[in-house]
Amino acid sequence: MIAIIDYGMGNLYSVEKALIKLGADASITSDPQIIAAADHVVLPGVGAFGDCMRNLEQSGLVPVIHKVISEGIPFLGICLGLQLLFDGSEEDPGVAGLGIFPGMVRKIIAPGLKIPHMGWNSLRIERQSPLFEQLQANPYVYFVHSYHAVPNDPELVTAVTDYGGPVTAAVGRGNVQAVQFHPEKSSSVGMQILKGFKGMKA
Repeated sequence: MIAIIDYGMGNLYSVEKALIKLGADASITSDPQIIAAADHVVLPGVGAFGDCMRNLEQSGLVPVIHKVISEGIPFLGICLGLQLLFDGSEEDPGVAGLGIFPGMVRKIIAPGLKIPHMGWNSLRIERQSPLFEQLQANPYVYFVHSYHAVPNDPELVTAVTDYGGPVTAAVGRGNVQAVQFHPEKSSSVGMQILKGFKGMKA
């Protein structure tokens, strides 16, 4: 079973629909016990960093996120769900993130280009990830964001996109993989990425 974490924010139903289309047993839940028992866990996110972290904390879901990650359960962060894995964000200074990956989320600097970065853009795969194993070179995916993760360890970055310079598009290590774009809105490429996640083993 794939648990999609419901903390009151995020593009939950389109993620659930995409996973079900792939034949997954996917369920939107805010119950820590169900999340803890899941085979795979998805952390989606839309909105502001600080609001999302406050909702996660008020929902009592932060401990179970740390628990499933520490136990090696395949974990996927999507959009803001990627950013929440880091220590904090320039969007909401002083608000602590989940701290799974050391580093900060920074405002995209793209002189002459519109912020937020919105629309289709190609990925440059930097490192191996179970999400990208079946993808062809430079696949196009759908982005909506104004901030991107800057890990302390650049080896965490699995894919970048170009928007006035390299922008972090995906990060990952072991059972924790995350994408800044929206796979559920990225047509066949996005479905292939979700299929890669579904196939990850604990």
